[in-house]
Amino acid sequence: MSFFGDLRVVVRGPRFRRLFATRLISQFADGVYQAGLAGYVFFSPEQHTTAGEVAMAFAVLLLPFSIVGPFAGVFIDRWSRRQVLLVSSLVKAALAVLTALLVSAGSDGAVFFAAALVLLSINRFFLSGLSAGLPHVVPRERLMMANAVTPTCGTFAAFIGAGAGTGLRLLGGDGPLGTALVLFGAGVAFALAGLVSLTLGRRELGPDFDHTTPEVREAVHHVVNGLVDGALHIWERRPARDALLTVAGIRFVFGVSTLMTLLLYNNTFSAGGVAGLAGFSVALAASGLGFFLGAIATPTATARMSVGAWIAVLLGCGAAALPLFALPFSSALFPVAGLALGVVSQGVKVSVDTLVQRHVDDAYRGRVFSVYDMLFNGTFVVAAWAAAVTVPPSGVSPVAVVAMSLLYAVMCAVWILRFRTSPPTSAPTRQSAPSLPPDHGL
Repeated sequence: MSFFGDLRVVVRGPRFRRLFATRLISQFADGVYQAGLAGYVFFSPEQHTTAGEVAMAFAVLLLPFSIVGPFAGVFIDRWSRRQVLLVSSLVKAALAVLTALLVSAGSDGAVFFAAALVLLSINRFFLSGLSAGLPHVVPRERLMMANAVTPTCGTFAAFIGAGAGTGLRLLGGDGPLGTALVLFGAGVAFALAGLVSLTLGRRELGPDFDHTTPEVREAVHHVVNGLVDGALHIWERRPARDALLTVAGIRFVFGVSTLMTLLLYNNTFSAGGVAGLAGFSVALAASGLGFFLGAIATPTATARMSVGAWIAVLLGCGAAALPLFALPFSSALFPVAGLALGVVSQGVKVSVDTLVQRHVDDAYRGRVFSVYDMLFNGTFVVAAWAAAVTVPPSGVSPVAVVAMSLLYAVMCAVWILRFRTSPPTSAPTRQSAPSLPPDHGL
């Protein structure tokens, strides 16, 4: 069944619709808030953002997902998940309003960034609570469909929210009051998500308590050991290891290209401010469309060729697209580069998800995907810091574009060689459209 067919099936359940609405509203608010934060940090008219400042901002945005994420389940399995959704939504609303007040008062120092960091860290609990509660509102036979469509729709809600945040910024202007309006709007949306979660019963999302559940300290210790076990298990499974190394490669390219895009639209293609934010939003929208196309195309493509062959095709297309659309450093062509990298990144991620699921033991799957999540976000941050010391403030770096293209080409060659020297893995009989990553960029 197609992505839209899956969506039509699962939304028939009223309990699912309530949880789904909570997700969509909250992730819409995430998009609004992140647009406000990015507009203020990256596109303030009184400053031209440096590469180091961009890298620091990415660390604030993404490291909570990498560091907090693996440990969130320890608490999600001990607290009422409906309450996790409610309380985290209300706390995020309060922090969004706090940051709005700080911006309007001209206080954008350590307290401002600390509040933003806490808000983004709390969001990890919210998203974990949504995933953990899903089996309680969807019949078992429809769980795969629900897992396929809900994160994807949530990500697109975040993209729409980013567009709405940009619109609010245009309405409020370049100054601090414009940013405060965006952040306050996000706070209202977070609070609305909390109210919608009240349509679910307090115990409706679990957990089903087990008196033998280990204490928190013991559980945290198990998480650390589990991450080590998961990493060792990946290393012993060559298909999964190669797949995750490929994800690390495409995330590195994605991180460098996103930093370059921010610098270009802030310092070269425009004078920053609303004009820079509007241009970057176009590139972001093009990237989002690429994610969607990659998600839709991959199940069809892997029904006709092996997963490894599809990864090689995507990487080859990425190697060609970068010099063609990015190297001219044109404000008109850069969104096309974003579209191409979105298709490649999401198509490869979907394929890697499939390979990892096939080639790791079920007993290790949760631990492996925790390592995967940390690698996915951590590599992006490392790439941003690497770019910070190599890309000039203008964002114009032909060497960086050529290097990214060569990295894609090398990975493509490795997958072609691997495909020719190994028996092809049969395509799955059915592959629903997969989830998108929590982060955004070119």
